[in-house]
Formats: sequence, C-alpha cells, structure tokens
Amino acid sequence: MSHELILETINITKNYFGDKSTGVNNITIQVPKGKITAIVGESGSGKTTLLKLLSGETKPDGGEVYYKGNLLPLRSQGIKPEHTTIAMVSQDNREMNLKHTVWDSVCDGLHSEDQNYRVQKATQALNLLGIYDLKEQPFGKLSGGEKQRVTIARALINKPEVLMLDEPFNQVDASYREDLQHDMRQIVKEWGITVLLVSHDPAEILSMADELIVIKEGEIVEHGTPEKLYNTPRLLYTANILVACTELSAEEAAVCGIKSKRATVVIYAEDIEIGGVGLRKKWMVKQVLFKGFYEELVIEKDEVTLRVFSYVRGKYKAGDKVAIRIAKYLEFGKWLS
Repeated sequence: MSHELILETINITKNYFGDKSTGVNNITIQVPKGKITAIVGESGSGKTTLLKLLSGETKPDGGEVYYKGNLLPLRSQGIKPEHTTIAMVSQDNREMNLKHTVWDSVCDGLHSEDQNYRVQKATQALNLLGIYDLKEQPFGKLSGGEKQRVTIARALINKPEVLMLDEPFNQVDASYREDLQHDMRQIVKEWGITVLLVSHDPAEILSMADELIVIKEGEIVEHGTPEKLYNTPRLLYTANILVACTELSAEEAAVCGIKSKRATVVIYAEDIEIGGVGLRKKWMVKQVLFKGFYEELVIEKDEVTLRVFSYVRGKYKAGDKVAIRIAKYLEFGKWLS
C-alpha cells in the first residue's frame, strides 16, 4: 500500500436482497491523503453505500477495505482506534439531539471527560465554524445551514484524519453554502485532513474537490480532477452530471453547423459566442432568463434549441435574431459511418 493513500478498496462489492443492480460491484479505488475526493453519480448509483463501506459501517459481500495499509475493521465488531479517526456527517443530521444546545451537541462528539479539555476543544470547534454565538441555542431551532455547521463542528472536534460528508450542503441556503464550503477548504488545507464527499450538486463538486470518482449503477466509470472531467469527459453520463449542457443528435448538430462523427453532440452554454464578423443572424431569442450578473438566452433555429450566456444584461430580448459561433463541442455515442 502507498504511504500517500489513506483509504483503499480492492474489488469491494455490496448488494441488497441479492440484487446486483443495487449497491456497488467490484469497486477498486484509492483515496489520497489530505485531499478532497468527491463521489458523484445519479440517484441510486451506489454513492452512499460506497461511503458506508469506506467508513467501516457496512459489511461488504466481497472485497476488502484498507485504512493506512491495514484492513479496516467493521464498527459492528466494536469501535476500534481506526474508527475514532474517521468522522461521518450525514445529510439529515440523524445523529443529533434536537433538544440539546449547540454547546452540548458539539461536546457530545468528544471522547474525553476532562472538563477543561472539553471547554477548550468545544470553543475551538465552534469558533472554527463561526457558530460560537449560537452555543446556547437548541439544535432543533437552528436554520439548515446552522445545523450543518454544528454537525460538522461535532465531527471535527476530535480532529479526525478522515471526514466523510454525505450530501453535506443539501439543506443549506445558497448564500450560506459558499461560506461553509470555503471554511471546509480552509480546514482541509490547515489541518491536512482527508475529506470524502458525496454530492449531486455540480457547483459544489467542481469548487471543492481535488479528485472526482464517477459512479454509475454501482461501478466506477470515470475518475480524475474536476478540470479534466469537466473539459474532457469520456462519457456523456459524466458530462450530464457535471454541467447543465445541451445534448443534440447528429442531425440537430448539423443545424448548428457541426459535422459530427458520432451520434450525440454536447455543447456547454459558455462555449457558444453571440455575434461574429460575417455571420448571419439565423437564431431567434425565445427566452431571456435573469441569472444575476449575466443572462441565459434560450435560442432556437429549425426546432433546435440552445442555451447561451450573455454577460451584457438587457442587450437582447425575446424575438431578437442573433448570430452564434460554437467554440467547442463534445461528441459521444456510436460512431457514424
């Protein structure tokens, strides 16, 4: 086992009710130490099952899980030293007592009974997540974002080596989410902890992760850095997970001036440029969608619809004709003769 790896699986399988379409099948992965690794895939693809296997919570049907080069024991066989260095945060806060104060909720995560130590560590954890002022508030009365900060503070209080997050920002408001994600990246950088993140949110995945593991129907289908998988995904499945893109048939792509060699063409909105010298305005603006500092235009030609970004707000309105240039596109599926 490499010293740079903290977790590793070899041909690990876990199915439910004997059905191979559930859980995960023959998965081998390597989780690098001190990085944020995101496990991504559509609903039911096996993401949470894989996370539970890696934490020792779920027993595999076959295969092995290694932690720091040694077999990871099951938690059901008793909490071992390895388990105390792996912390898990669920998406529904089910491990939290709604009536406990924030202070007590965080202290519940401590293994030590020394009061001075508890005060020191709880204060540090609450300040780290920016929630010290909430210490007397009942957990059940907090907002979704505040609850998640408390849950993460509780998980971090013993300074684990591995932090596992299952859809951690699912119930957090967008304005609160970015701050929390920033704090998590800072904690990883300063503490050197390893984070395993399960998520379905493309923005969350791309902004936080160092490595992506793409899972489909219980199997790893692609892995790499966010930049690599975003820019050059091998699979249409990966592209659809990471970005809201336009998917066209070869015939529809031809309307856009694309001579595709494969059956499916994918175009990202940011790869379509409006205007261009000598180009004819053949596309009709059907909708203008306000997106804050930019607008998203829905344009149509010959029953083919594209989405394109405009960073000059108010320049276009429904009914306008525009010319476009497609700077980049991706091709997937069967090769055309």
